[in-house]
Amino acid sequence: MSGLPLRETVIFALVVAIYLAAAVVGVLQLRSRGEKYRRFLLPLVSLALTLEAVILVFRAVTIKAVPLTGLFESMIVLTIVFGLTYLFLSIAIQQVWFGSVMVWVILSLVLLAGIVAEPAAQAHAAASTPWAIIHAIAMILGGAAAMLAMASAVLYLFARRRLKQKDLLGVLGKVPNVEKLERMNLLGLKSCFVLITFGLVSGMGLAATSTSLDMTAHDWLTDPKIVLVAVVWLLLGTILALWRTVKLKEKTIAHVTIVAFALILFAVVGTSIFCGTGHDFTGGDIETSEQVR
Repeated sequence: MSGLPLRETVIFALVVAIYLAAAVVGVLQLRSRGEKYRRFLLPLVSLALTLEAVILVFRAVTIKAVPLTGLFESMIVLTIVFGLTYLFLSIAIQQVWFGSVMVWVILSLVLLAGIVAEPAAQAHAAASTPWAIIHAIAMILGGAAAMLAMASAVLYLFARRRLKQKDLLGVLGKVPNVEKLERMNLLGLKSCFVLITFGLVSGMGLAATSTSLDMTAHDWLTDPKIVLVAVVWLLLGTILALWRTVKLKEKTIAHVTIVAFALILFAVVGTSIFCGTGHDFTGGDIETSEQVR
């Protein structure tokens, strides 16, 4: 985060502070059954999302393009999509565990975004093509769907464990019922599979039509980020096929969901930090003097 321009550093620090406050509120509402603290979560998340949108506006003005090419911008967009999903679902799902898990997941993603934060970079020529735009949007929405599925899976496993222990007071009024969590988990998995399919197809279209990307077919097929995303796609397809044919147990689906989300998270962030990837659509850093205007 130290490489960000001053105005972005200040705004991003405020975003982190607000999500930390929301996470604390999430813990407090669990301890108090949500009656006293629940009303603070929505305004805090809404404020943080607004500030994140301001960061994207600054980036768009700086690079004079849609800010979807850099990893930091993609992480910010992902948290915005997931935050909006939470705000929408909170209308129908008011149990305290759902809100608490969601804000902690968003906080974790924001902290990861801080780790990979870097100054704005000029967009690669290929980034303005329809293939690249469809690819970026599909993968971001796919990641948000995976997070929704993961949050539902965690809550499902928690509720199932409490019910097996006959701890009804630890479940009633705090989490959605088990059947609803199962449906949310499957909805997230199906949405993620469809969106990643669009992402992979559009990525292949981009690779086939763009002459400005300095990557061979071997580079595309061995890139760790692309390989991991393909593995997740195959994993989701297999799980959904088994669910349709042999009625795979919901507990197994929940565990696989968490594994799939971990793989997606490592593909998005971990490969850039630990493995190195040629899956980069930035064309070079913008001068610092231009960033801080």
